[in-house]
Amino acid sequence: PLPCRSLRIVAESYAIKGLCLEKVKPSSTSKIKQVEWEEQMGKCFELAGDLTLLFLQEQDKIQQQIVTTLTGSHSPQPQNVTSNMGPILETAVQRAPLLYIQTGKISLAVSRYRSMLCAVESGGTHSLRLTLTRQLAEVLLRGYTGLRYSAPGTGPKSTKAMSAWKPRVYTGLNLFIPRTENEEIILLLLISEAMAVRDAVLSQSPEFKEQRIRALSSATGIYDLLSICLVRWGQVSLLHESLERAMKFAYEDSHIWLQQALCLESMGHYVHAMAVLKEVIRLLPNKVLPCLIAAKICYQHLNLINEGMEWSSKALARQNSNPQNLFSRCHLYIGIGALYGAIISHLKQEKENLFNLAADSFLKAQQSDPNDHLVEYYIALTHANRAQVTDAVTHVKAALNLCPEHLSSLHLMVLLLTAQKQMNEAHVLLESALEDFPSSLNLMYVKAHLELHSHGGEVALTTAKKMLELWKILYEEQTQAHSDHHSENRSVFHLYTSEMSDKDSNSIHAHSLAASRVEQAMSEVASTISSYAQRPGPQHAWSLQLQVWLLLAEIYLSLDQIPDAAASIHEASRIFPLSYHIMYTLSRKS
Repeated sequence: PLPCRSLRIVAESYAIKGLCLEKVKPSSTSKIKQVEWEEQMGKCFELAGDLTLLFLQEQDKIQQQIVTTLTGSHSPQPQNVTSNMGPILETAVQRAPLLYIQTGKISLAVSRYRSMLCAVESGGTHSLRLTLTRQLAEVLLRGYTGLRYSAPGTGPKSTKAMSAWKPRVYTGLNLFIPRTENEEIILLLLISEAMAVRDAVLSQSPEFKEQRIRALSSATGIYDLLSICLVRWGQVSLLHESLERAMKFAYEDSHIWLQQALCLESMGHYVHAMAVLKEVIRLLPNKVLPCLIAAKICYQHLNLINEGMEWSSKALARQNSNPQNLFSRCHLYIGIGALYGAIISHLKQEKENLFNLAADSFLKAQQSDPNDHLVEYYIALTHANRAQVTDAVTHVKAALNLCPEHLSSLHLMVLLLTAQKQMNEAHVLLESALEDFPSSLNLMYVKAHLELHSHGGEVALTTAKKMLELWKILYEEQTQAHSDHHSENRSVFHLYTSEMSDKDSNSIHAHSLAASRVEQAMSEVASTISSYAQRPGPQHAWSLQLQVWLLLAEIYLSLDQIPDAAASIHEASRIFPLSYHIMYTLSRKS
């Protein structure tokens, strides 16, 4: 083989030739000449890239020999040597796959990226490998998916023998080779993240400001790609681990902190997400969106209506001082908070004031954006809660005209039709909605009630059983994942068993034994309570199942099947023992 100096000279020669060919296009318009020019240019850049990687590997080899000669020992750890390849060679290494992408040869570009990444890493390729892994992940995400994708090693094998001018590649028996596009993209991005974290600048000294900004910008791009693919594939916990590692060098970086808050919300860690969002709001004193996200979490997950209205008001103040085209959304969120506050309020005057505030806020949101279906939906919901059914129907129809696929509007329309005693129209709309949303437990719940009052308990019982099967498909994996950390992990799907398992009474604390004796005299529920704590796991899923069991109990009561109704109530009490819905159903059974 050539000495290192000669390898570099030849590599630079091919690189310069490729750059010159790129600048001087063929004078002929012939397609054959154009293809020959593209192939010659790509070949020059490929040769330059291979020779560059081989040159850097030989440089590391020589450096290792020098260190071994001087110290008299060989260390298995690689030496911390950085060989500068120069801008010409660095451009040539990255240019070949980019040219293939520009000419539409995506498979050749992917193959070239893979061949360069399979080369044994050397001291001068650390930053280059970070760039190549991220670029390959972007190509796979954007244009090389589905049927076009082929896993590494599955393409046509090269018949040429391994050339002495090719860089050395990793070989072995226990190498991990991705089998799907998802595995390859995640592997590439996790490798990129590991290198970005390694190169991160932790010092906050002013002299490292430019290096810190450059390293953070590179890492941010990787975390954005990770967010796109991991959230798409439901791997939010893996994204959370990556963002946790980013926190140590993302000091007061609002973008990373906002990603972390959204990730925590997706995982169901709402209190932690709110704490992170407050930091984001501090870092972005003029942005409206973080305040609206905080308000949504307060309304939807934390049941903090007043705090949610405060965040919505802050968002409106920021919108007024720094317009960001979110005026309608700010008023909508204020109206949502006022509406839910009015629903849960027990004081007549307070309820009326909140309803008026909600109506006024929705009206301002409607004036700002008359084509927003959510505004029309919440106006209809406000009228429905005030027993103004005709006005509610008018606005929910407007919402469906703007967005016919809005599930909540369809649900509300069915309920309003039943309120107007239009059962046939409600049933027809319900069946049509279930064709579009077959996994909606809310629509099936309404359907079961309609069937119970229109067609009898046997028909409604069939729907309720389908609901239980659907719940199992949608949520059982989530609940079991949380239940694996607890000693109690038994299936709740025992609809027709007559023998109920004994409860473990060891979880009842000694100081509550006297209280439990009093409760036994109050109702039959207390005898089935093993713990006052709710089931571990996503409470939304358990709440849905609780409603299904109570629905089954109601249907069984209508059919005078008391033992089956008692079994259903028993299963419901295992989910949420102190639910007042259970108490009410028990009183009906008695």
